[in-house]
Amino acid sequence: METALAKPAAKLSPRTSNLRKFLRVFLARKAVVAALIILLLIVLCAIFAPVLSPYDPYEQDLSNTLQLSSSAHLLGTDLFGRDILSRIIYGTRASLAVGIVSVAIAGGIGMSLGLIAGYFRGIVDGFIMRVMDALMAIPPIILALSVGAALGGGLANVMISLGVALIPNYARLMRGQVLSVRQADYVVAAEISGASNLRNMLVHVLPNCLSPLIVLITLNLGVAILAEAGLSFLGLGIAPPGAAWGSMINDGYKYLSTNPLLSFAPGIAVMITVLAFNLVGDALRDALDPRLRGTT
Repeated sequence: METALAKPAAKLSPRTSNLRKFLRVFLARKAVVAALIILLLIVLCAIFAPVLSPYDPYEQDLSNTLQLSSSAHLLGTDLFGRDILSRIIYGTRASLAVGIVSVAIAGGIGMSLGLIAGYFRGIVDGFIMRVMDALMAIPPIILALSVGAALGGGLANVMISLGVALIPNYARLMRGQVLSVRQADYVVAAEISGASNLRNMLVHVLPNCLSPLIVLITLNLGVAILAEAGLSFLGLGIAPPGAAWGSMINDGYKYLSTNPLLSFAPGIAVMITVLAFNLVGDALRDALDPRLRGTT
């Protein structure tokens, strides 16, 4: 009886092959894997904060103020006797909410303006880009401070102010990408075939411009969290008694010599979160660049 010939190995589809290349480059560094684990833990902390917090973060105990680290309070207590660890855990909710919503506002508006400017060019392009240039002339944190001061404190106003400050970055990057894709053969062919401008922008232009914008979104999540901490530190962020890392740093800096954990603990939380987002954003940039992924 003849031995059956071994079947050749099934070839991977181009989509599966590209996914493997992406994951190989994206997860190549251990620091990136660690950053992803940290971000997952931060998200879980935000979701399950009521379960993970040993105490009510808003409950005051004036007989137990400014306590140092102990078995009862691992990171001590603040000026009002509130548990620092519990407030840091709840602070992940405010930080992630500000980062996600402000980047969504900036990305949605900025990318739309950049897409319109790059596609139609001419007077429309000139008007939109001059407005973006005027906004970019103001440092983002100063612009966020100005908008925040005009709107007042509070979580929603912080999201809006940071979203406005980040719009020019998305508009300029999107416009540059659209200008490079606008003259591609498939876009011109779609125009000749009678596709409307809206369909052409959404179906043929936009999907081919997203790679660098995904990287910018990831990096700006860390930027927004850091900016929120700065606004809260200056008193324009989350209104008390809300748990926010920036306001906690502000509350504790007066006691650096006697109880440094009041400021150091939330400051380290900000540093670790921003660093994790930056590492993931850097890895995404490498993985989405075909020159770095290779062709095999």
